[in-house]
Amino acid sequence: MNTRVDKSSKPWYREPWPWFLMAGPFIVVVAALTTAWIAWSTSDGLVTDDYYKEGLAVAETIARSKRAEDLGIGVGLRLSQDQVRVRLAGTLDEKPPTLRLTLSHPTRAGFDRNAELSVQGGTYVGRLDLPAAGHWLLLVEDQARTWRVMGSVMLPAANEVTIGATGFAIGS
Repeated sequence: MNTRVDKSSKPWYREPWPWFLMAGPFIVVVAALTTAWIAWSTSDGLVTDDYYKEGLAVAETIARSKRAEDLGIGVGLRLSQDQVRVRLAGTLDEKPPTLRLTLSHPTRAGFDRNAELSVQGGTYVGRLDLPAAGHWLLLVEDQARTWRVMGSVMLPAANEVTIGATGFAIGS
């Protein structure tokens, strides 16, 4: 029985192939851990923590929009670089002393803008720094939050933007 040990062979860890074969699974594990860390440490702006409470408020929100529709409320907005002017039309018994305007980005809540508008010469005027160009959602509501009118706008808007009542015309 002749057992010859080959002195030229190296131990397995000195060979390149085992390391090459282990590199793929190691890279996948590192990528999975990195992805898990990113998912855990960052916030998703589109998901709310109190979804049940938000869901219960949907019926109230729909009722406020329906009330604005029943009253025939229409809104005409002129947006300039630092100011917003709003004309309000409809069958309101008494026009509210102030309006709330929310300009929100459809997907990025951090870009939202709010303004409180007060009456000046028959129109509502307030300060609002316009955000970047693009698609934005408009929400106009009275201070008591009994009605609301929603619409969308593409910024920059050179002309008056109308939302609300279908019969609301720019010249009215």
